[in-house]
Amino acid sequence: MNRQYFGTDGVRGPYGGPIINETFAARLGAAAARWMRDESDAETSKVVIGRDTRFSGPSLEAAISAGMGNEGAAPVSIGILPTPAVSRAVRALNASLGVVITASHNPAEDNGIKFFNRHGEKLTDEEELRIERLMPLSVPSTASAPVSVVDTLTPYLAMVQAILPPGALRDWRIVLDTANGATCATSPVVLRALGATLVQLGDSPDGRNINVGVGTEHPESLAAQVRATGAKLGVAHDGDGDRCVLVDEKGVVLDGDEILTILATHALAHGLLSAKTLVVTVQSNLGVDQAVRAAGGRVVRTPVGDRYVSEYMRAAGASLGGESSGHVLCTNVVPTGDGLVAALKVMEVMLTTGRPLSELRRVLKKFPQATANLRVPERRPLENLPALRAAIAALEAELGSQGRVLVRWSGTEPKLRFLVENTEEATARNGLERLMKAAKNELG
Repeated sequence: MNRQYFGTDGVRGPYGGPIINETFAARLGAAAARWMRDESDAETSKVVIGRDTRFSGPSLEAAISAGMGNEGAAPVSIGILPTPAVSRAVRALNASLGVVITASHNPAEDNGIKFFNRHGEKLTDEEELRIERLMPLSVPSTASAPVSVVDTLTPYLAMVQAILPPGALRDWRIVLDTANGATCATSPVVLRALGATLVQLGDSPDGRNINVGVGTEHPESLAAQVRATGAKLGVAHDGDGDRCVLVDEKGVVLDGDEILTILATHALAHGLLSAKTLVVTVQSNLGVDQAVRAAGGRVVRTPVGDRYVSEYMRAAGASLGGESSGHVLCTNVVPTGDGLVAALKVMEVMLTTGRPLSELRRVLKKFPQATANLRVPERRPLENLPALRAAIAALEAELGSQGRVLVRWSGTEPKLRFLVENTEEATARNGLERLMKAAKNELG
C-alpha cells in the first residue's frame, strides 16, 4: 500500500490547502503520538518540536501539539532551529520523537511536517505508512500549548563549532546566504566565532520572505557577491538548513556532487572514509563514481531522498553520503543532512590542503547530462508503459558503461522526469529526445 500523505521528505503542501492546515496537523500529531506509544522501544512520551521562519509555523505547531497532547504525549517546543539541530535535540533531551515544521526550500506559502525517531533519524516508509493508518478523523481542541525549553541552541552551536580549531577562519571573508530561514541564528554565530568576516544575504526573515530570491535555489546573488567582495568562498543554505551549496572564490557554484566528491576523496587519501564508501542517489553524476573509484573507494546509489541515503549508510557502515541537491550527511557529526556541517567540512579540506575551492572542485569531472520533465494528464506506472520501457532498454544497451538512463515520476507532481548521461553531450541529448518522443506517443 502506498502512502497517501507522506512524500520523499515528510508531508508538504500549500498552507491552508487540503493537507497542510491546522485540522490535518492535529490529526497527524495524534497519529504520530499513537505510533510512538505503540513502539516497544519508546522510553518517554516527550516530543521535541522545531520549525523554520514561515508565518504559518506557530499555528501549525500549536495544532500538532494539541493532537499529540490529546494522545498523552508531552510536546516540547524548541523554537526556530535548523532541521539538523532538531535532530540533535531529540537525542540530547532523551525524547522519543522529533518534529520539524518546514517546507525546506519551498516558498513561504508552503509548509510541511517531518519526523525523527529517538535516534534523530528520519522515519522509514513503513513507519510513515503506519502513522497514516493511525490517523483519527478528528481531534478535540482542548490540549494546552507545548512547554518551551530555554536553550537547545547553544549545545548545537558548540558541537558544530568544534569541527574546526579556534580561530581557524581568521582572515577569511565568507559570503553567507541563510535564505531568510532557520540558519539565520546559527551559521553566522559559528562562522564569526571561528574568526570569519561575513558578508550576509538572506538574513532578515519576516515570515514571508524565506527562500525568496535567496538560498540554495537561487545562488546567483551569492556568486555575484563572492566576486565583488573577493571572498574566499560563498555558502548558501535552504530554508531549514539541511542543504548546502557552495561558491568558489571565482564565483562558480558547486553542487552537492562536487561537495561530496571533495570530502570523499580527501577522506580516502587520509584513510578516514568509513567502509571506503560514499552513498549517493540515482540522481548523482556518474563522474562521482569515477572519481571515488580512482581514489580507492566505492559508490553506492539509492532512490532519491536523503532518508534513503541515511538508511543505506547505516546498512553499509558508511559515514558520508548525500544528494546532488546539496543534502550532505556526515553522520559521525549529526545523523541527518546539515548544511553548516557540510560547509565546515569543506573548509577543513581547504585548510588542510592549502588549496582554494576552485582547485579542489577539479577532482570531479562530470559526465554531460541531458534532462527534461514531461507533464502528463495521467500518471501511469512505468511497468504499464511498454513502448517507453523498450526505448529505455535500447538506449541503456547502447550507452553501456559510458552512460546511464534515469526515468522516474516526480514525488509531488504529475511529471515524468528524464535524465540521460554520457561521455558525449550530443549522445545524451539524442537519447533524451528519443525517450521523450516515446513517452509522448504513449502518454498522449
